[in-house]
Amino acid sequence: MSLSSDEFKKMGEKAVPKTKSLRNMTGAFLIGGTICTIGQAVLNFYLGIGLSTPMASTACSITLVGLSAVLTGFGVYDNIAKFGGGGTLVPITGFANAVVAPAMEFKSEGFVLGLGVKIFTIAGPVIVYGVLASVVYGAVYWVLSLL
Repeated sequence: MSLSSDEFKKMGEKAVPKTKSLRNMTGAFLIGGTICTIGQAVLNFYLGIGLSTPMASTACSITLVGLSAVLTGFGVYDNIAKFGGGGTLVPITGFANAVVAPAMEFKSEGFVLGLGVKIFTIAGPVIVYGVLASVVYGAVYWVLSLL
């Protein structure tokens, strides 16, 4: 017995779970917004204690990376990500999580073969391609500036 394309499509629609788009978007908005609000509060703190804007921005980034790494190490960031989904991918905190999570997973294999090898499993290609792209863009900019 063969199925028509309409019957097959109906069977497929029944088998695929419904997406929870509204819930996912709400969680991402709340968590992403909370992370950005915390970042702004940290930046305001550093500006308030007298750091210049560039120094305060750098200190804020370092603070957010450190906080994300610590929360990942204690397994808290994963719980936040279950609720917030894409909202936890706010660039600097998501990047810190992407570096620390593989390292934590393989720490039982030792510092060199576990942590040292796996720490850049996800983030390594991002770093390599980012540096490569910046070199290419810089070379193109330099050539164009000569003209």
